[in-house]
Amino acid sequence: MTIMNRLFLFLMGLLPLLLAASALATSRPTIYTVNYPLAYFAERIGGDLVEVVFPAPADVDPAFWKPDGAIIEAYQKADLILLNGADYAKWTHKVSLPLLRAVNTSRSFRTDYLSIDTEVTHSHGPGGDHSHTGTAFTTWLDLSLAARQAEEIFKALARKLPDHEAEIERNFQALEADLLNLDKQLRSLTISQPDLPLFGSHPIYQYFARGYNLNIRMVMWEPDEDPGEQQWRELQTMIEEHQARWMLWEGPPRPESIDRLKEMGINSLVFSPCFNRPEQGNFLTVMQHNIDNLAIAFEQAD
Repeated sequence: MTIMNRLFLFLMGLLPLLLAASALATSRPTIYTVNYPLAYFAERIGGDLVEVVFPAPADVDPAFWKPDGAIIEAYQKADLILLNGADYAKWTHKVSLPLLRAVNTSRSFRTDYLSIDTEVTHSHGPGGDHSHTGTAFTTWLDLSLAARQAEEIFKALARKLPDHEAEIERNFQALEADLLNLDKQLRSLTISQPDLPLFGSHPIYQYFARGYNLNIRMVMWEPDEDPGEQQWRELQTMIEEHQARWMLWEGPPRPESIDRLKEMGINSLVFSPCFNRPEQGNFLTVMQHNIDNLAIAFEQAD
């Protein structure tokens, strides 16, 4: 047999392997999500078997973001669309999404959604004016609910990739253990002082407060803006009946706000909802940092 014939036979034997590898690379399901927590859960559970896309810009709140037509079309063509539920990402109610490929990750506890009673309108950067009235939607800040949302993603991926169910289940179990470990830390921390008064700078901590039995009063302040004299006066009035010594912020507040709060006897800590992809770390590291920050408030109250 000549060298050319041997080379031909070798290449013919290699061809099926190349075709199989190419088919695997092109057959990865594309998953679009409406916020970063769901993207992180899908990445952890699906691993290299899936392609996860979270297209919201880094400088907007995905809950109030309005994607353009091209991005909406990409959502519509995705193999799976992961929705948060609880009226999150209102744009999804105004477009036609494929029902069989759209997964409401909070559907297992939809009867336990919480409501928001404020009607104050404000804005988040380029997202335009909006209000937080209606259904509270930061469900994942109760880490036990986050684990249930991750379970819905696992079920959807297992249906989509039945030949890889065992691997997907192992990935989910590892993620679930991580989330429930954070949940356990929070419960151990907050159970010691369930009546400790706290302020929340934004109406995003409803599920967090219910899940960990926290005594939080929330205002409508932005970390990078002066809330205005009227809001400062209203906070002073609130202090008279809710004598909190700590305010939780969704992001680092202005130094001027920190100083003025300190003059009122209120310290500041960041407890980020992590709705967008962090510049450093991931969902777990952000939540761990949140817990470490909150621990300072509880330890100093002893």
